[in-house]
Amino acid sequence: MGYRILETEDVADYLRERGHWDPDAADPQVREVSDGNMNRVFLASAADGTHSLAVKQALPWVRVAGPSWPMSPERADAEARAYEQVAKVAPDKIPAIHGYDAENYALVMEDMSDLEVLRTVLNEGGRYGPDTSRRIGEFVAQLSFATSDFGMPSAARKALIAASVSPELCKITEDVVLCEPYVEHEHNHWHPGLDHLAACFRSDPRLRTEVAELRHTFMTSAQALLHGDLHTGSVMVGTREGAPVVRVFDPEFSFVGPIGFDLGLYWANTLVSEARATALGAGGDHGDQLRLSWDAFRAEFRRLWPARVDTFFDDAFLDRFLDRVWTESLGYAGVEIIRRIIGFAHLTDLTTLPDPVPASRRALLLGRELVIRRAEFTGPEDVRTAIATIG
Repeated sequence: MGYRILETEDVADYLRERGHWDPDAADPQVREVSDGNMNRVFLASAADGTHSLAVKQALPWVRVAGPSWPMSPERADAEARAYEQVAKVAPDKIPAIHGYDAENYALVMEDMSDLEVLRTVLNEGGRYGPDTSRRIGEFVAQLSFATSDFGMPSAARKALIAASVSPELCKITEDVVLCEPYVEHEHNHWHPGLDHLAACFRSDPRLRTEVAELRHTFMTSAQALLHGDLHTGSVMVGTREGAPVVRVFDPEFSFVGPIGFDLGLYWANTLVSEARATALGAGGDHGDQLRLSWDAFRAEFRRLWPARVDTFFDDAFLDRFLDRVWTESLGYAGVEIIRRIIGFAHLTDLTTLPDPVPASRRALLLGRELVIRRAEFTGPEDVRTAIATIG
């Protein structure tokens, strides 16, 4: 039948065709809830509220731009593959996936409309919750260990690397995160109050060299399967039956790369959320999130370590490996902060402040510190000291 772009009126029949909706049941109520830049999302719900599903389809272009910005829908293959891998080791941390239609690049999954996007919660003055960052740290450890040379036999690892190549989406990251903010580029924009600092960053040779090193690591270090876009906008939180729920979603940028990239993106977003809370004079637990996620990642990776498939890697090597992940994570946190302020795709955490300039300036300076001095920071307390020094 070939690839077809689903419309709201198509979804009920589509779900029946795919075996996800009882053919004898009444048609579901369908509404489009697309929110991100890339894809279309529909919710299909039974009228009596007993059953609901989400359908996410990758379009052949960026959704918010239309056909003027073409984009291969094969990114949905990467997302489905990532969910398949995570489901083996951390099924409680992702939405339940009911099926993937490779012909139409469409995923049928759990309806998470009872949960909220973490960034939205934080921007509205909410808190992270006691387990959110711990679960994110565990998620990264579980996925990265299982898909690394520690958790997979060599032949299986090579097959995963080959299957997970994502040149189009990796190129976006290489450009938007790891190049454009440091050169003159049409994608870059910022608040006029940051003109001087943006110019300084573009003319800073030390910063550019350190970013170049992080860019090269991103391009060449095939450590493990990554989510690839792990930020507070790709985490859903809430409660179900009185228990806290954390779900990581949207891994369409998934590829095999440096583990520190996933941690770094999450840390950048927690640090920016802290900058927002500080600017508003709000309290909360923002400042604990980097430490909580790092401690959880490190503890979970160590817990999994005895099951490694190649025992030539000893415990002393593990210590060295985790130190390298820590250092690279800080660097990637820094470049993510910078690009979210003077590059492309800014964060609403800052843009919705009454005056975004002071908080944005402090965040930019912190981002530079994390990139330039990442090898000097031995633990989360060093990051806290850097934040306090910037003021």
